[in-house]
Amino acid sequence: MPDEISPPTGWAATVLRVLAVCGYGMWMLLGLGLALGVYSNGRGESLVPLLVGAVFASLGPLLASVGVPGLRDWRGWRLDSSLRPSREALLAMLTYLPMLGVAALARGDNDFWATRLVSAVLAACSFACLVYAARGQRPRRRGGLTGQLPVDRVITACYGGGLWLLLCVVSQDPLVRTGTTRMWIIGLLLLALLLGLAEGMRWQSVAGPVRSAPRRWQRRFMAAVLTYAVPCLGLLLTHYWADARWLVLLAALCCVVGRSIELRLFEAVSGR
Repeated sequence: MPDEISPPTGWAATVLRVLAVCGYGMWMLLGLGLALGVYSNGRGESLVPLLVGAVFASLGPLLASVGVPGLRDWRGWRLDSSLRPSREALLAMLTYLPMLGVAALARGDNDFWATRLVSAVLAACSFACLVYAARGQRPRRRGGLTGQLPVDRVITACYGGGLWLLLCVVSQDPLVRTGTTRMWIIGLLLLALLLGLAEGMRWQSVAGPVRSAPRRWQRRFMAAVLTYAVPCLGLLLTHYWADARWLVLLAALCCVVGRSIELRLFEAVSGR
């Protein structure tokens, strides 16, 4: 029988889920960049985003393991009452193995074949974890309403994780006007556009319930501003700001807050 995953409720749990998506998105993008040989050279350039992604991905199980009220469930596994982890939890833990492998193999240059191979495995495991989580956390159909599709979750991970990954790059290389970083910014802007289109199509089925409640409509607008408007404006201003690290940090934090608000609102409308 397949595992039935019911994510915990509450603002803290929602923020942890968004951060976990960003963490796996960082691992996926970093692994893909290292495997293709297009990521920046340097051991620190690889270790820092690996560490940040590990923190984001590990906050959920750490808080669940100590029995924090409202956070005892992690990826369908109650750590305090069951010794058998869910399939999603097993897949999430499996992703740590190639992450540790990349951390051990990362050097000044990343042309070593083993580094590229393990990086490709990291990207594949992170992608599989994101897709399986979207499959398991779909809400039930209700009047044609469906939950977040795997493609939406992957785009969310690339967008949110890309912002945090860019923050790591900018923090170690202040020269944000280089061509490489400019391509990162263009890619993130395109991801924001794709995510906005995907979320707009998903919200078409609940346009009535949202508009009928002015408070929900205001929260939806606030989530859109924090998720798309503020981060994109911050990215565009990085070329005109002396220290772009604070702009990218603001963009990443606003994205997390905006996605959390939108996820909570959608769950309220869908009756989860």
